[in-house]
Amino acid sequence: MEYQKELDARGLNCPLPILKAKKALAEMETGEVLRIVATDTGSVRDFQAFAKQTGNALVSHTQNGREFIFLMRRK
Repeated sequence: MEYQKELDARGLNCPLPILKAKKALAEMETGEVLRIVATDTGSVRDFQAFAKQTGNALVSHTQNGREFIFLMRRK
């Protein structure tokens, strides 16, 4: 899937990946997609909750080895 911005949150623990994603999404236009790469095992549930709370869509999340890759669409 195509994305407009990428956030490298590898090595960061909760809540930093969420805070950085929130800041990045605020700088984006409605409908644009942010790709986030994180290594925090709690990030899967964190990004699911973040999407519900903010209304931004969690388009997909996959795991590649120890990395979690999320695609979020700005509301």
